[in-house]
Amino acid sequence: MLDFPRWKVVSIWLTIAVLCALAVPSLLPQRITDSWGSFPHPRINLGLDLAGGSYLLLEADVNDVATTRLETMREQVQTEMRRQDPRIEIGDISTRGGRLSFLLRNPAQVDAARERLLAITGGGVGMTGQREWDIQVVDSSRLVLTPTQAGLTQAVDTAMGDATEVVRRRIDELGTREPTIIRQGTNRIVVQVPGLQNPQALKDLLGKTAKLEFKLVDETASPQQLAAKQAPAGSQVLAYPTNPAGIPLIAVKRSAILTGDQLTDARQEFSQQTNEPQVAITFDSQGGRKFAQVTRENVNKPFAIILDNQVISAPNINEPILGGRAQISGSFTTESANALAIALRSGKLPVALKVVEESTVGPDLGAESIRAGILASAVAVALVVAFMLVTYGRFGVYANLAVVINVFVIVGVLALIGGTLTLPGIAGFVLTIGTAVDANVLINERIREERRRGRTVSQAIELGYSEASRTIFEANMTHAISGIIMFILGSGPVKGFAVVLLIGIATSVFTAVLFTRMLTVQWLRRTKPKTINI
Repeated sequence: MLDFPRWKVVSIWLTIAVLCALAVPSLLPQRITDSWGSFPHPRINLGLDLAGGSYLLLEADVNDVATTRLETMREQVQTEMRRQDPRIEIGDISTRGGRLSFLLRNPAQVDAARERLLAITGGGVGMTGQREWDIQVVDSSRLVLTPTQAGLTQAVDTAMGDATEVVRRRIDELGTREPTIIRQGTNRIVVQVPGLQNPQALKDLLGKTAKLEFKLVDETASPQQLAAKQAPAGSQVLAYPTNPAGIPLIAVKRSAILTGDQLTDARQEFSQQTNEPQVAITFDSQGGRKFAQVTRENVNKPFAIILDNQVISAPNINEPILGGRAQISGSFTTESANALAIALRSGKLPVALKVVEESTVGPDLGAESIRAGILASAVAVALVVAFMLVTYGRFGVYANLAVVINVFVIVGVLALIGGTLTLPGIAGFVLTIGTAVDANVLINERIREERRRGRTVSQAIELGYSEASRTIFEANMTHAISGIIMFILGSGPVKGFAVVLLIGIATSVFTAVLFTRMLTVQWLRRTKPKTINI
């Protein structure tokens, strides 16, 4: 018991000093730590309920995934059937009823067409090993592709994973700190952005699919066809609210000449001619070459710039557009142009998202929660200190010192790992303070018991620490198991509570057992008491 080497004493004090130093920036006002410049000063991040901010619950439209999947398959089928060796002539492709079907002009090519469909769909079996498409031949000349439920489920899961990453990139572009972006269930995403007080701007940004397409305008469509929303074969009618012709509709070719997938950058800038906000886009090398070729072949013809199936501009191609750069102009403000640039840079959403729940927490409410949490912590510390002093005397002083240091150590560890403190986290903090002296209570009671049995002071203290340590370890293990389960299975506030609880368990064992034992050993060596009051 009295064998407590110097290296261990030094390492304990050094660990405490470092963690307490890490805790200092989090205990000072933000304006003070900001004045430190590049000097390292890790701080605890405050969660949505403490710092204020915006909360959104986004839900994906499963039908949109199915529709997008059919449209993608339509384009693949058209491309594959047009391939030579030999070219397979087909009629218009229909996607009515959630199925894709087309008619072969030459029924003798049905086997060749079926082989190409099997190649497109991977034999109809996806990466999960389950069949994603059923291929049927009807009336010897019509082929029908029907998506299976297993295929749709896999497509939704993939789309939600991609959508979560796109949402994360868009929020990161806003420069916010410690946003929480997690999937919930099969088709929902939870978004929490601390410090953001403009939920409408966040909704506009996340609700924008940002599906950018460039298509040639079909000039053969008559005003009567547009009014009836009927397009010539191979074309489609889209909304065009700012159409100079006065008709808020326009006909465009179904096949896109370019898409937003071929962009490498998008930035908000101002037009040199009109000084109005616009978005400058840059294509990759392949997209730049294709854009130059299409504009070279279609001089004096209009092409449509389409965002989320709505035409925002339909300029005329006056000359070939070279260099892989173009500008998107429209009725933009600086904010809306910047939001569009962010959406294009971060990539298009693979599925449309709608807001099903939202809330905004003001900073005043968060500040009140922080004050209440500090008050609760102070009261808990004061009551624990008073109880331990009255009950255990000198050993109560050691326990109280361990409690105070434990508070700083918890804050230091949270700052070191970049943790986020939430209101439930404060509850876990207060709970940790209240239970931090449990170990010392067990040790001190065991020392009392050994003294009643006639043990010497050093024997009683040695047995008190050694025998109580097993009970302390087992009790904290059960707490830790509960905390780990909450951390793994929980989300948001539950996970925040679990993080603080787990850190508190580890630090309280360190301070309440190892630290107080070190103080007790040093006191015994220095004074060699014959009796103790405990």
